[in-house]
Parts: sequence; C-alpha cells; structure tokens
Amino acid sequence: MYRFLLSRQWVILTLIALVLIPVMVELGFWQLHRHEHRVAQNQRVTEALAADPVPAEKLTSPGHEVPKTDLYRRVSAKGTYDAKHEVVVRRRTNSDDEVGFHVLTPFVLDDGKVLLVNRGWIPADGPQTAFPKIPAPPKGEVTVTGRMMADETSAASGIKDVRGLPDRQIMLISSGQQADALGKQVLGGYVELTSPEAVGGSPQLIGGPDHSGIGPHMAYAVQWWLFAAGVPVGWVVLVRRERRDRAAAAAAPAPEATPAPV
Repeated sequence: MYRFLLSRQWVILTLIALVLIPVMVELGFWQLHRHEHRVAQNQRVTEALAADPVPAEKLTSPGHEVPKTDLYRRVSAKGTYDAKHEVVVRRRTNSDDEVGFHVLTPFVLDDGKVLLVNRGWIPADGPQTAFPKIPAPPKGEVTVTGRMMADETSAASGIKDVRGLPDRQIMLISSGQQADALGKQVLGGYVELTSPEAVGGSPQLIGGPDHSGIGPHMAYAVQWWLFAAGVPVGWVVLVRRERRDRAAAAAAPAPEATPAPV
C-alpha cells in the first residue's frame, strides 16, 4: 500500500523534510535569541539614560576602550572648550535626514586631559572642501553633561575612514587619532552633548538612541516554528494524496483493446 515510499522520488522528499524540520527549529531559536538580546539591550540603554551622571573620568581614561556596558551612560565634566582645534565629522544626518556635519570639540579638563565632545549637528551649507561656519562654544569654564559613546570604527559603523580629507574634517570619531593630532592625553571614546541645551544658533543636539522597539524577531521565531510544524503535516498530506491517486488508478477498468485492422 505504501511501497511507493521506497521509490527514489519519495526517499529524497522524505530526507529533505527530515532536514528542514531541525533547520527551521534552529532558525526559530536564533530569532528568539536575537529578540532576547534586543530586549536586554533596550533595558540596558534605559537604565543608562535614567541613571544620575557620573564624572567622565570614572568611566574612561586615555587609551580606554568604552565597553558596551557603559554606552549611553550619562557623564559630566568641568572644563573649557578648545574651539581652535575642533573638527567636523562629515556626512552626518539630523533627525530629518538632512546631510551635514557633527561638531567635535576638545574639552580640556582641570587636570589637562581632553574629553571629546560631540556638540551636535550643523547643516552643510557650503562646498564639502571648505570648513563650515560653526557656532562658537561657550567661553570660560563650563560643566557639560552627555552620553558616553565608544570610538567609531569602520567595522561597526560601515563608514569608510577616508584619508586625505580637507583640513579639520574627519569621517570617524577616534580618540586615538585626535590624541595624535592634539599631542595631548585624550580620554577614550567621546560624549554626545545633552546639556546645556542648544541656544542661539548652536549645533542641534543629537537625539537619544531608540530603545523602545523590539523588532520583528519574535514574530520571525514563531514563523519558523510554524514552518517546521507544517513540514510533517504537508508530508502526510502528500503521502495520502499519492496513495489515493495510486488506488484510484489501480481500481480503474483497463481500457478495451482495439481490434487490429484486417
């Protein structure tokens, strides 16, 4: 009755089904792990943004690589801006997807070390080869507050670190590169400024990270598991259909032989 399952066609079909089931189950768990990672990341960012600011030098130091656990931590620092040596980061967009620059200004602390402060976004209102007009930072000693960020890399950002750019223009924010350019001790990572707020034509402050969405990973996980459950169901349906078709073909009367012409 089911001897057709031993045919080459059905053996191959059955093997494919047996392979697909665990593969789809594993893909479902992969999406589940991505969902759990996203939820944990959102929770970490939420806690970092809600925490009271701590002195920047408690989280970073010259040559320090900012770990993921310290990303978006609120930090504060007291010092003076060094506008003479500020640079702009090319091809950055604001919340309206307008292309412009980020303004990166060295912030000299009381002990002489430098903290890189991303003061925000300005529009590209001139040729790319010209240094843009930048609103001046506050003069004298000030206290700044912002989000701790890690040095940017091409691998993480997808931005190529182009060389030979016009003077005082960069593609990626790197405390190591800025330390070489300034000849000073520069704290690892940088700070996205959140306070004081932008006033009087100051650069637009960079918006906080999106930490509310969880993405479609859980839906994808359920989808893969449904596919895995559907494989054996589909296999059974095909087997029954094949058996029914074969039984119908066997029960059909044999066609009458046509007499040979005389």
